[in-house]
Amino acid sequence: MTEALDFTVKPTLLVVDDTPENLALLADLLGPHYRVKLANNGRKALQLARAQPQPDLILLDVMMPEMDGYAVIRELKTDPSTVEIPVIFLTARVEVEDERHGFELGAADYISKPVSPPIVLARVATQLTVKQHRQFLKDQNAYLERMVQERTRELELVRDATIHAMASLAETRDNETGNHIRRTQHYVSALARALQTHPRFSAELTDRNIELLHKSAPLHDIGKVGVPDHILLKPGKLDPDEWEIMKRHAALGRDAILQVEATLGGSNGFLVYAREIAYSHQEKWDGSGYPEGLRGDQIPLSARLMALADVYDALISERIYKRAYSHEEAVEAIREGRGRHFDPDVCDAFLAIHTQFRDIAARFHDSAAH
Repeated sequence: MTEALDFTVKPTLLVVDDTPENLALLADLLGPHYRVKLANNGRKALQLARAQPQPDLILLDVMMPEMDGYAVIRELKTDPSTVEIPVIFLTARVEVEDERHGFELGAADYISKPVSPPIVLARVATQLTVKQHRQFLKDQNAYLERMVQERTRELELVRDATIHAMASLAETRDNETGNHIRRTQHYVSALARALQTHPRFSAELTDRNIELLHKSAPLHDIGKVGVPDHILLKPGKLDPDEWEIMKRHAALGRDAILQVEATLGGSNGFLVYAREIAYSHQEKWDGSGYPEGLRGDQIPLSARLMALADVYDALISERIYKRAYSHEEAVEAIREGRGRHFDPDVCDAFLAIHTQFRDIAARFHDSAAH
């Protein structure tokens, strides 16, 4: 790519013509105003066009032996390093068809021979000004794009921090920890990566969607905020009425996210996954789960991934009412749930990568700093 024009330094022109008299004439005409490079054939012109400092503009004769101007401009316009250098054709050909062909190849302008000095100076100045403006707009667009990217990153950081704050608020009311959030979102990502090439899931599990799953997973139990403390924190087994209230956390989480979507006047991939996970991660493959008793592929994939991740973490975590399972015991329990609690293919993916779950659990164990 050529550098932006700096008119505090004389622009560089490359003049290409096989006739020495024409080169001398143009050098004398343009020399007082610009830095001028001269080439008497097409090959030399291409060498000088690619050499630093690159020309800001090329005046190119059309009729030259061996390699004519049309051949030269074809190479200039297919080379990324010279494609943006404007080219003015110098030619004695005045037929409309010749001009059309030249413009199709990428010429910026035509100057007829014999050249008129005022016309040459005016056309050169015009093309340099156009190039300067084009470069200015390109630089401005690049600057604005950088600003948008920086602002987007800032908003994503704020969003991610807010998600973790909301999710942590829900978890601190339960007998779980903030690291449960981190573990489960990494489990979900690991499962999704393991299934990314599976024919059942490859269309959905794109890199972008896996990133969205990772970010939305912490909201899986956000609905627990709406469960009364005497039920949420009860050390013993819940009675049937209490269990019915506990199960409402799935709908409460979904409704909270629906309210966000209503406020925004629409949804996006992140909110869709968050809503699916919050509402359906307690469903089971055989239809025995809640809140709707969905079965098989009726359950969103996002929720099927979270279901396995959540169960694994519950199994290896100590609770008032249970001891912590070893990793091996948790793997065996999940194996037994294949086709009943868990999607068989999701379960098989877990069994293939279960050591990654063990490593994630060790990395984010409950005594680790958040």
